[in-house]
Amino acid sequence: MATNQTNETEFGSENFADLLAESFAENTSIEGSVVRGYIIDVTSDHVIIDVGLKSEGRVPLKEFAAPGQEAEVKTGDMVEVYVERMEDREGQAVLSRDKARREEAWVVLENAFEAQERVTGVIFGRVKGGFTVDLSGATAFLPGSQVDIRPVHDISPLMGTPQPFQILKIDRRRGNIVVSRRAVLEESRAEARSELVSNLQEGQILQGVVKNITDYGAFVDLGGVDGLLHVTDIAWRRINHPSEALTVGQTVEVQVIRFNAETQRISLGMKQLQSDPWEAAAEKFTIGNKLSGRVTNITDYGAFVELDEGVEGLVHVSEMSWTKKNIHPGKLVSTSQQIEVMVLDVDMVKRRISLGLKQCTANPWEDFQNNYKIGDEIEGEIRNITEFGLFVGLTEDIDGLVHLSDISWEQSGEEAMEGFEKGQTVKAKILDVDLEKERISLGIKQLGDDPLAGAVEKVRKGDVVTCTITAVTDQGLEVRVGDALSGFIRRGDLARDRSEQRTERFAVDEKIDAQITQIDNKTRKLTLSVKAREIAEEKQAMADFGSSDSGASLGDILGAALAKKDGDDE
Repeated sequence: MATNQTNETEFGSENFADLLAESFAENTSIEGSVVRGYIIDVTSDHVIIDVGLKSEGRVPLKEFAAPGQEAEVKTGDMVEVYVERMEDREGQAVLSRDKARREEAWVVLENAFEAQERVTGVIFGRVKGGFTVDLSGATAFLPGSQVDIRPVHDISPLMGTPQPFQILKIDRRRGNIVVSRRAVLEESRAEARSELVSNLQEGQILQGVVKNITDYGAFVDLGGVDGLLHVTDIAWRRINHPSEALTVGQTVEVQVIRFNAETQRISLGMKQLQSDPWEAAAEKFTIGNKLSGRVTNITDYGAFVELDEGVEGLVHVSEMSWTKKNIHPGKLVSTSQQIEVMVLDVDMVKRRISLGLKQCTANPWEDFQNNYKIGDEIEGEIRNITEFGLFVGLTEDIDGLVHLSDISWEQSGEEAMEGFEKGQTVKAKILDVDLEKERISLGIKQLGDDPLAGAVEKVRKGDVVTCTITAVTDQGLEVRVGDALSGFIRRGDLARDRSEQRTERFAVDEKIDAQITQIDNKTRKLTLSVKAREIAEEKQAMADFGSSDSGASLGDILGAALAKKDGDDE
């Protein structure tokens, strides 16, 4: 009996020990693994979960929430958790939902990396050099350069939104995952590009996004392929820089103007989608019409004026002012100024409209001609002195020119101008008014009689006169004829014989006979020649003695001629 009790006791003890050891082994094996459990309670901070251990486990409620969202769990839900320890100091199981999700995610991510498949994640944070991405529990790093194909200045619209990523690198031992959103976009872009290019045709209308702006145009992303929108094809109106009409990131509607399949270069246009304003320009803008327009651009040669949307005309600098010449257009008009202009010419072939600004104001030259006539005396202030004369102010806008030859009858122009200075008031006579050239000629010397007029009338070309030498120069002799007229004998005209053509043979106040070869009525100056006189005398001698004394030699004839001249002089 005792034996039986002992055996039963020993058997029971051994059976209990085995069961305890088996139970301990089973419970120990779940540490460090993911198990399924039931939620038995949800508090404000924790979720109580039964995973079949001696005690329940508590998991922070925030571990059940996706980044940026609230936790959605309730009593009775079955969830997977990671068992860190079966009991803590309080006898409760230590569980983790985050680690469970991370373990699940790593397996999926490693398989996706091996198969080069995309994974879905959510950008939820910013770190140095990039961003953090939640990949269903595993945290990955997204470098800033891998966010998009183009630089992204504001990433906030992308955060908190599930989107595809490509895994670039994964290391489970170190817990390191690097992903790229750009790789996914480039792959999609390549597919879209191939499809777009294969279906692209000239004249096709597409939507695109302005990718980049340069001085000569803008590059538009058509969805995988870029096209160039030249500045001249943005609008019918003048655009100095593409930024005046476009901004980076702007969605625009464009038309394919040209497409080269070999180089895949695409030329785009926006204005082609609008009606051509020049089609009605010929009827709308006729020669002689006065219109109001806005100055759009100013150059050295004039100003461009917008007459209508997409239609401009040029006011040449010569058509800007009746009186202000050689002045930069920017001093007469300014950009964006509204001005009145007249249509001077329309060339529909070259799409050019010539405009006039001065034609919209009274012509001061016509007003002057209506108020004054040639021969009138006028008074004005010397506004400018130049090497060729004096500019005298006649009205507020008009100047007249006194040429240096019209200053004095007696003095040379240079000498005469020495007696005048800027700001001096002078009187002058109107000599000529040229409306076409916008010139008024004045004369000061014409206010008095010409003292040499009678002297000039007394001499003729070919006359032989006695001159008094007033100056000896290397070029010839300056002489005076009579009391008033002056003249000049060039060195080559001092004698027929070349050896005698020397100025040093003559002296001041010496008298010399010469023939008048030219008369300048304007300057009242004579051109004379001793050589011409000698040739004329020789011809006359031949005529006088040649026929009557046929046996005489040339020397005899000349001797007789000289003797006759000496007798005449006596």
